[in-house]
Amino acid sequence: MIPRRTLLSLLVGALGATSLPALAQAPFDLGPEQPGRIRVEKDPAAVAAVPKGFKFVEPGVFTVGISPGGPPLATYATDAKTVVGADPDFAQLIADSLGLKLNLVPLAWADWPLGLASGKYDAVISNVGVTEQRKEKFDFSTYRLGLHGFFVRADSKVTSIREPKDAAGLSLSVGGGTNQERILVEWSKQNVAAGLKPLELQLYDDEAARLVALRAGRVDVVVQPHAQLVFIAARDKDIKRVGTLSAGWPLKSDVAITTRKRSGLVDALTLATNNLIKSGTYRQALARWGIEEEAVERSETNPPGLPKY
Repeated sequence: MIPRRTLLSLLVGALGATSLPALAQAPFDLGPEQPGRIRVEKDPAAVAAVPKGFKFVEPGVFTVGISPGGPPLATYATDAKTVVGADPDFAQLIADSLGLKLNLVPLAWADWPLGLASGKYDAVISNVGVTEQRKEKFDFSTYRLGLHGFFVRADSKVTSIREPKDAAGLSLSVGGGTNQERILVEWSKQNVAAGLKPLELQLYDDEAARLVALRAGRVDVVVQPHAQLVFIAARDKDIKRVGTLSAGWPLKSDVAITTRKRSGLVDALTLATNNLIKSGTYRQALARWGIEEEAVERSETNPPGLPKY
């Protein structure tokens, strides 16, 4: 278990300069009670898809490993111990569908493979992307798109960035050494090859510096994981989204429920997710945290993942 002091540090870090008392004024409900959380009834088809004899970590409980890395995906509530966010909400929907109670187990994100492989959790629901390398050891049921976001100042004249030519000549703040930088370097090369202006990339090591550069007018666009920027835009109301980018560009990047390879649970989880999509409750849960842009049209079991590099 992560020490309480570390929890508080993680929470404050995830919210930038926001202090703990200010969490009550956050744009989304970060209270531990979560009265607005979407719930569903047991899904008989999903229950029937769980193999006979399958043993959950705890009988009658869906035990899920989750990393509270920051809102809106997963963070600590104002009590500094309850994990809340879009991923906890989705985990609750899956637990409800299987007719089980939910037990969320906080973990450091880097520790999820060992914890899952050793049987500490039935599944991990924590923004894990599908890759070919991970598929060698784990099974996946997709439930969100992996997206980066293009955000600009609220008064910016930039209205849409969907492809390389839309960003030609613009200055963008991005984390050095990140996947976003890799993609944008390739975008810039494509623009130059097409006779367009290159992208001007300004590299920063931390989110605060990237946002300061944007707000001060030193760059036109900030680029980083989409959900993080959704939270900041809702909280501060001075930046806006003008586009999204697949985290696996030029390939699609899927985020998935992760289970042990051949544990037998993956088909039930994919079925449960697709039934939640059909009922509309899945999109309601994402909309509660402002990330309906990341919705998948259908869940897939072990789709093609990002290749080994």
